[in-house]
Order: sequence, then C-alpha cells, then structure tokens
Amino acid sequence: MRLRQIAFIAKELDPIAEQLNKVFALNVGFRDPGVAYFGLNNIVMPVGGEFLEVVAPFRDDVSGARYLARRGGDAGYMVILQDEDALPHRERLEKAGVRVIATSRGDDYRYTHFHPADCAGVLMSIDSVVGDAAWREAKSDWPPAGKEWRDHESAEALGIAAVTIQSRDPLAACERWCELLDRPARTGGDTLEIALERGVIRFTAPVDNDGTGVVGLDIEVKDAAAPLERARAAGLPVAGGAVQICGVVVRPVAV
Repeated sequence: MRLRQIAFIAKELDPIAEQLNKVFALNVGFRDPGVAYFGLNNIVMPVGGEFLEVVAPFRDDVSGARYLARRGGDAGYMVILQDEDALPHRERLEKAGVRVIATSRGDDYRYTHFHPADCAGVLMSIDSVVGDAAWREAKSDWPPAGKEWRDHESAEALGIAAVTIQSRDPLAACERWCELLDRPARTGGDTLEIALERGVIRFTAPVDNDGTGVVGLDIEVKDAAAPLERARAAGLPVAGGAVQICGVVVRPVAV
C-alpha cells in the first residue's frame, strides 16, 4: 500500500494553486469533471509520483461545504491510498462496520470512500488501478490525475513523503488506522506513525479547535531552504521549517 494523493479543501481554487506553484513549483495537471457529482470543483497537481488535489465546493448543501464550515476555513481534507486491489479492503472494512459513502467499479479504476466518523475524523479512500502490475512504481498510471499529468510535473517537488492527522487522542486515532489498513504502528521521534510501502501517516495532538483532519504534509524537494525563501517572499506564514498553505503546515524535506 502507498500514499498516493492528498486533498485540501478551499473556498477558492486559484489562490491555493498560485501559492503552491510559487512555493513548490507545482503545476495544475488535471481538472476532474467527475468530482462535480460531489458538488466540487478541483485541481490535481503532480508531486513526483504522488498528487496534491485541491477541491472547492460550488454548492452549500454538500458534505465538502459543511466540512469547510466546520473547520473554519481552508483545510486538509482527504487521504487517498493505493493498493493492488481495492475490493478486498472494501469487503474487509465493511464487515468490520466501517461505513462506505462512495464507490466505483470502473473499467480501469476502483475507489472506496470511507466515512470520516469511522476513520478518526478523516475522509479516507483506498483505491486501485485495475490490472496495473506496475502500480508500485513511483510514476505509475493514476486515472484521477488524467492521462497527461506527466507533462505537468514539477521540476523541484519530488514526492509526498508523509501526511499528518490531528486527533484529540492521537494514540486511539493511530490504533484505529492500524486496524483500517491492517498495518502496525511505530514511533517516529515523539510522533506515532504508520509506514506504508511508500509514504508515512503520522498522528499528532490537536493544532486547532476542531481537533480532526489533515494538518501536515511533507513534500520531498531538492533544496529544503528554497521553498521557504519563496514562501517568505510571497508573504506566506513560515515557521519551524514549514509554510502554511490552505490551512495545512507543508514542510519541504530535502532528499
């Protein structure tokens, strides 16, 4: 299993896309018309072989709009994982009582969105690309990013290394995700985390009043200082070796 895509949610797409481009040289590679079904517009930006999606509700009566209001503004939104076959995970988790809120059995792509209340307050999806034996390769096909995403790769951002989830009980949240993913936890410094074949999921104490959701992202880069310099020049909040974009602490990590 690998960490493949992280979604932010924002009131407006263009300002966030501009910030991500200025700081991390990310480019919009795709706009998925399919997310209109959920009352959303989106952009998908390649980050090496992973993807950063930003969604924006265009209706007030959809779950994304309610989530945006609850979080008090732009925020982290969703964790999307990839495995060889998503269907056994769907069957396993449904049997365990985890609620499914959206599914697909498309010809080339399958996803299952699981209810945030059953996933420690985070919208989580386990997806697979049907028949792709090369899915573990860094830049394997990924239908949610369209067919031409490789033409829009960043020259500086090399991948998504980790995502951080906040919880009022980080240990319980980590244990829950261990059950969901059928993987063990480990300690990374002062932080509980789950290591995937590619990427890490971390759990931390609350950093805002809501106390749930995606609050951090580590992006692999060639030079960790350069994005922070560009962030300061753009007037974005920089502290502790990270920049805040869309309500998320985004940390450049040199590789």
